[in-house]
Amino acid sequence: MTGTIVNVVCIMVGSAIGSILKKGIGEKYQDALYTALGVCALLLGINAFVHNMPKSEYPVLFIVSIAIGCVVGAALGLERLRDIGKKRNAEKGNSTARPNLAEGLTTGCLLYCIGTFSMLGPVMSALQSDHTYLFTNATLDLVSSTVLAATYGIGMMWAAPILFCWQGMFYCMAKVSASAISPELMTELSIIGGILIAASGIDLLKLRNCHTLQMLPSLLVPVLFFIAKYVISIL
Repeated sequence: MTGTIVNVVCIMVGSAIGSILKKGIGEKYQDALYTALGVCALLLGINAFVHNMPKSEYPVLFIVSIAIGCVVGAALGLERLRDIGKKRNAEKGNSTARPNLAEGLTTGCLLYCIGTFSMLGPVMSALQSDHTYLFTNATLDLVSSTVLAATYGIGMMWAAPILFCWQGMFYCMAKVSASAISPELMTELSIIGGILIAASGIDLLKLRNCHTLQMLPSLLVPVLFFIAKYVISIL
């Protein structure tokens, strides 16, 4: 898991650099970074959706996934994480509507975890000992984590262990069974991930509250769908 370890270290280093830079960046420059990050997230999400949608064999699955995910997320009250961050800001007497860590971690985890490099990289590493995708992803995440930490603070380091578990899951599954992770599943995850990243961008730009936190369970729906499909096929 050399590539994944490098990726995790890059996120931690980038978060440390960004948190240090934050102390010397004025509020108007932080707002500029905040806006730039929102635009980038929106475009990355749209690109992921447009690139992967033509490959989908189940063009309605992402709609069902988003719908079910939002209902589950609302039932679990995931949006309360955002309220906790706002409440803490209010308790500290922070009158400005600055982004909270829960929002930052949601956006960061989506940017780091959802994408061809982050999902296909561990598989290539496990099956062919090829770390090219993961090293490329690590370079991108180094820049992204620096920008994110400059906006949200050192707490963005918590995204590193999440990325390790995410990529580790794909790595272990590929080691156990090369057919466990199909290209079709990765395509569906990339489509939904693109939607969530774009929604995060809209949130960051303050165009509309898309309730991105409660949309996160949508990522589990394609996994359950393909598991159910596999079980039915062997019965």
